[in-house]
Amino acid sequence: MTEAVLKQEVVAARGIKVTFGAVKALDGADLIIHAGECVGLVGHNGAGKSTIVNVINGGLSPHEGEVSYGGGSGEHGISVARANGVRCVFQELSLCPNLTVNENVRVTHSELKGWNWRARALELVRRQLEEIFPGHGIDCDSTVDDLSIAERQMVEIAISFSGANERPKLVILDEPTSSLDAGLAAQLMAYIRRFVSEGGAVLLISHILGEILSTSDRIVVMKDGRVVADRAAKEFSTRSLVEAMGNVVRELEWQRSATARSCAPVLTMPPRKGHGLPFEAHRGEMIGLAGLGGHGQTEALLDLYLSGNSNWWPERQRDIAFVAGDRSLNGTFPLWSILKNLSIASLGQLSSRSLVDQSREDLLGASWKKRIEIRTPDMVNRILSLSGGNQQKVLFARALATTAKIVLMDDPMRGVDVGTKQEVYEILRAEAKSGRTFIWYSTEMDEIRLCDRVYVFREGAIVAELTGDEITEKNVLAASFHGDEAA
Repeated sequence: MTEAVLKQEVVAARGIKVTFGAVKALDGADLIIHAGECVGLVGHNGAGKSTIVNVINGGLSPHEGEVSYGGGSGEHGISVARANGVRCVFQELSLCPNLTVNENVRVTHSELKGWNWRARALELVRRQLEEIFPGHGIDCDSTVDDLSIAERQMVEIAISFSGANERPKLVILDEPTSSLDAGLAAQLMAYIRRFVSEGGAVLLISHILGEILSTSDRIVVMKDGRVVADRAAKEFSTRSLVEAMGNVVRELEWQRSATARSCAPVLTMPPRKGHGLPFEAHRGEMIGLAGLGGHGQTEALLDLYLSGNSNWWPERQRDIAFVAGDRSLNGTFPLWSILKNLSIASLGQLSSRSLVDQSREDLLGASWKKRIEIRTPDMVNRILSLSGGNQQKVLFARALATTAKIVLMDDPMRGVDVGTKQEVYEILRAEAKSGRTFIWYSTEMDEIRLCDRVYVFREGAIVAELTGDEITEKNVLAASFHGDEAA
């Protein structure tokens, strides 16, 4: 790769300003990406990352500033960005759920024409999936709605990196591993490095700082709509990167409960699939569900939820609350306000004579807006006005605002920034000490290590139980691949 090619601008956004009413989403931000580099983009939820991505991909016109592709200038828009090789994988996946995988390829790659376009689309996505995620096992003839959220993420990534006639020049990845387990995430990071070494460019947005530091050539930090740092990745450490974002680094420590198992369990489940270990949780415990993605963790959470709640008749006081992992599918009510999305699970305690007390609802919303730092000027704004991470905060607050003694969480920190994660961990500590029980599926090992006990899933069954110092990435992976022989 020649120095001239490496220095060639793929896209440049200079002096970009975007406002939404009184909110300055971007306030003079600059972002320049060259061929042959991976640029890591980090910042709080609401720092302006998604807005500048929408400017670069042509979906949003800046109120001030200039966007250019390939060193040119003037034209801007989605068709212009796409013609210049810009592809984007959004945090909120954009596949059509009622179409097959290869039909979704055709939606993205309109150049696939002729009587045999289905076969060509199928071959294109199969080849790209195998290149990025070898051994993926995805049936590309299946309907997207039949795929797990991790498989959908893999398919959208593969479609964006593929090209019917020519490969993309820039691929923007917004939280690309939020639903992937450690093994799949490692495969993707390795492919990104290969793609960049061949002259491609990647803009990587992730709250998993280890991925940013290990994969990026350069890191750009945004805060309040501005770029506050832009340096080579080797000049950052995890601590300095967190501090550049405006956070104080806190050590992730969990004072594991020593007496939690001295009483009867508050929730139990027999061995799944007719084999493996039974599940039980005690008052004040944090229970982690681990293992490779798609091995039954979410299904176990749903079964636990239905064991304590009616599936068809709402109850005034629920014993179990649930934080959904796929917020766009089964988490948010897109036509509702932020406040209504937050308070929906607490209407029983906010009502008198079957009417919601508006003042109490407003007080609940204001309390959790401050406590969990939901970045919005007004809680009556639509939920979709928030960034993905802030939407996830609302779902988390919805569950914690209830009186439920047990909270089930299906990867609730997807797309949430590191500062908010630290604050939420503190809330979990306090709630667990007061007797609340948390059962938590997470794809991030740092979160699994915070738990008192961890159940490892393999092929739909619990194959290992880890406690205390046994909770390590090595033991989780060993149990994930070797079943009962592990741990």
